[in-house]
Amino acid sequence: MTQAMYPPIPGSTNDLPEVINAPAVGEIRKLLTRLAVEYPPDLVAVEQRDIARMTYNIGLALQYAPPQPVICDVGGGICMFSLGLAALGYRSILVDDFGDEFCREFAQSAVGLHQRYGVEIVSRDVITNGLDLAPESIDVATCFHTMEHFHNSPKRLFHQLVAALRPGGVFVLGVPNRVNLRKRVMVPFGGAPWTSMESWYEQEVFRSHVREPDVPDLRYICRDLGLKVLEVAGRNWQGHKNKSPFIRFLAHSADWTLQQLPSLCSDIYVLGRKEAR
Repeated sequence: MTQAMYPPIPGSTNDLPEVINAPAVGEIRKLLTRLAVEYPPDLVAVEQRDIARMTYNIGLALQYAPPQPVICDVGGGICMFSLGLAALGYRSILVDDFGDEFCREFAQSAVGLHQRYGVEIVSRDVITNGLDLAPESIDVATCFHTMEHFHNSPKRLFHQLVAALRPGGVFVLGVPNRVNLRKRVMVPFGGAPWTSMESWYEQEVFRSHVREPDVPDLRYICRDLGLKVLEVAGRNWQGHKNKSPFIRFLAHSADWTLQQLPSLCSDIYVLGRKEAR
């Protein structure tokens, strides 16, 4: 894995229409289904369970992008997001320190799979060392379920990402919602909305959720970054993957209704555009 400075690439997103034609959902899902079985055997089932979420995330990244975008994902680890984009033929840059226990166990083989499909890997602690992207060199910056793990403010990192966006480029930020419907129901009955005590107290380095945001927090970040909010969306992936069949049933049954109220969803997203000067 290498660290690199990526030079600006000719082109501009200044005059993009609001929505660009992206690959069909079925095409993305079919590709990811094939890619999942190329992972190391111990990871295949994990990746297969995540196909729906990765399909959605790829669709978000491409929704407002130009026909041949450069996409930089921060913190994606060994999931199929950056891999799927590269397999679709896009220039895909993945920046991660691969320090999570899950990543450390499988990083070598899984990262090799990413590289075979052309993902450009940057192994880097972005909070400590920042980014090394040239100004106005990418079209889309993404950060899915990563910000909540940072022990220090991501403000500097996010400003660097926005500086790396071309005018008209889009920043997509996805996080778990700290005030989703499930947590609002659990807390009055004594439920714990946080990670287990053991995951914090017994680990030398705590890498789980430090601070989960809500929808107003995402809008706050966009204001600080000077981005125009294009969309706030909500989904309920955590419920879909819950161990309890009853919870999974409830999540599927309520999903469409909850999507109309992102502030109640388990997973929330904001898409912000860097306006042309």
